[in-house]
Amino acid sequence: MTLAEQKQYRVGVAYVALSALAWSSSGLFVRSIHADLMTILFCRGIVSGCGVFALFLYIERGCALRIIRSMRGPSLAATVFSTAAMISGIGSIYYTSVADAMVIYATVPFVTAGVAYVFIKERPSLTTLIASSVALLGVIVMLTGEAGGGGSWLGKGLAAIMTLMVAGLAVVMRQHRNVPMLPAMAASAWLCSLLTFWFASPGSVSTGDIGLIIAFGLVQNAMGLSLYTFGSRLMPAADASLLTSLEVPLTPLWVWMFLGEIPSAATMIGGPIVLLALFGHILLEVRRNRVPVGASVL
Repeated sequence: MTLAEQKQYRVGVAYVALSALAWSSSGLFVRSIHADLMTILFCRGIVSGCGVFALFLYIERGCALRIIRSMRGPSLAATVFSTAAMISGIGSIYYTSVADAMVIYATVPFVTAGVAYVFIKERPSLTTLIASSVALLGVIVMLTGEAGGGGSWLGKGLAAIMTLMVAGLAVVMRQHRNVPMLPAMAASAWLCSLLTFWFASPGSVSTGDIGLIIAFGLVQNAMGLSLYTFGSRLMPAADASLLTSLEVPLTPLWVWMFLGEIPSAATMIGGPIVLLALFGHILLEVRRNRVPVGASVL
């Protein structure tokens, strides 16, 4: 790995980790907003799409129209994967407990590693495999505790779909890292609104919910998508998905701390195991790819 690639990897780690932090607020917003699921998705999609597109226009300026006209298959694939992940992800939290949804989503690094190997022949590093194995142990602990619990199977099924869609998005982003994906992310948010428009009731949203939905769209979705778009191009797909798994323990943690939705004892044990694997992987990779002081990046 060249010095330039090492620096890019570290920047990618920071961006993707911050995107996971932004996405981990989803449980707080879904539990705090009193509107129905389709209305939440419709309003959130409009807000987040406008936020991402505004950032795209600011960054690209005079090149924006040319980039939009050049959008082809990879952008379309990213749009579809992202839209499906949005709908299934928020739906999973809406129909089952946050902890249940996140336990299933925790398998995304392994799914992504398999998809990346099959479709783009990208082999995960040894440290990624070790970290994924430790994280899997944490997931098994959480699943063991949830086996006899409640929770809607619709919500759990949506969480499984979200996992597959996020894996596909990570692989597309990595394989086509030179394609500007911000327009695709904005389009995915608007497509989400288009698909849910027919079932939404935006006129019934209260004044308090309007403010929460705007924050939901800008902070959780627009910021998360933008950071992930920038970061995922700079690192292997399996690593990016492993970092996004920071959502897994953090999402139920925020809901527990601020809203009193108490995770099971198994989640309280397995969650820290997942965090240990993730932070250990981040530390090892950043130290391994540290750019020596005084070194020039060519």
